[in-house]
Amino acid sequence: MSTPTRVYIARLAGVAVFDPNGDQVGRVRDAVARLRASQRPPEVVGLVAEMPMRRRIFLSINRVTSIDADAIVLGSGTLNLRRFEKRPNELLVLQELLDRRVQVAPEGRAASVVDVAMECSRGGEWSLTRVAVREQTSRLARRGHLHQVEWNQVRGLSGVAETRGTANLLAVLEEMRPADLANALQDLPDARRNEVAAALDDERLADVLSELPEHDQVEILAALGRERAADVLEEMEPDDAADLLGELPPPEQDVLLDLMEPDEADSVRQLLKYTPGTAGSVMTSEPVILPPDATVAEALARIREPQLSPAVAAQVFVARAPMATPTGRYLGMVHFQRLLREPPADLLGGVVVNDIDPLRPTTRLPEITRRMATYDLVAMPVIDRNNRLVGAVTVDDVLDHLLPRDWRDRNAMTSGQQNGATTSAVPDSAMDGDHD
Repeated sequence: MSTPTRVYIARLAGVAVFDPNGDQVGRVRDAVARLRASQRPPEVVGLVAEMPMRRRIFLSINRVTSIDADAIVLGSGTLNLRRFEKRPNELLVLQELLDRRVQVAPEGRAASVVDVAMECSRGGEWSLTRVAVREQTSRLARRGHLHQVEWNQVRGLSGVAETRGTANLLAVLEEMRPADLANALQDLPDARRNEVAAALDDERLADVLSELPEHDQVEILAALGRERAADVLEEMEPDDAADLLGELPPPEQDVLLDLMEPDEADSVRQLLKYTPGTAGSVMTSEPVILPPDATVAEALARIREPQLSPAVAAQVFVARAPMATPTGRYLGMVHFQRLLREPPADLLGGVVVNDIDPLRPTTRLPEITRRMATYDLVAMPVIDRNNRLVGAVTVDDVLDHLLPRDWRDRNAMTSGQQNGATTSAVPDSAMDGDHD
């Protein structure tokens, strides 16, 4: 095996996994260790890799031929595509051990786990042998010393953790996209998931909540407390915040809306008034809107703003003042490709397109889908009876509401597969290891 004999597992998180042909299989999310009845350290039996569409699979450590800081290479292209499920005698190293409060023998010093190393014996067996721990200190402004100690010198690595922090697990997760982080949170026990979610900053948590199933969103929001929950709702897109609040009882909705900033709350209240399944209920009330005397250069600068999603940034809507929804009279829209072809000094009023009828807030989802597909659009304007722009429906809004309600729920997906859904054309005899 062309690899170091000692590897710290937190450094593997997010590393790409390749098959022998150089094709990427996925990215490492954790390592699986098997507990032993004796005092010997746990045996590392494999890695958990995340494939496209958020599927997590098991990769036997025996299939790994090379490990380095940038890539893990497998010796075989045959994979077990069944979704990984942890067994009772196993532990997920990063999920269960990072930030765990432990004691270091012989003095019994209090510490927290920062990383765990696995080592390969001469016989090719990988085991968890060393633990990087940071001493706990009573001084608030000073971090404790970092030590590397043998696995058997650390007490409290097994069983249920009484207390733990989140700093080291967050460091492992910080580079993930919001959808991938949401997927990782679903793998955590409820209490741990709520701890990690609460430790995220408001903007990051808002993005992650939008990618979680509704029941997880509600539980995390409840665990935050009302003041913090209102702050996070303010950071969410108004349509996402409205969807989340729609899962709560009306009295709780009112409390949280009252705690939000008035401008943010007003947009969400308006969206909550629309009938479910209509353009009004799925639209965003904050598309890119500019007046007709704005220049092409100004429009291009506006859609380059990094906080805009690709679907929202794909076009600029043109309307009379005021620019906040509901606007003045709606004039039309300009796609970003048209903006790229026009002289920067030209005015939007001269390049605006208005030959496609806008949606009404009452337009139903099937009609929205048909019209967006007919005209190859990623967004459509929504206007009221006074011809004022009140929002825009984007393609991601439509997909989110056309997919099954539980499409983000990992448990529901797993249940569906167990009831007969096909996950792989690979025969059982070619499955990866014995973790099937």
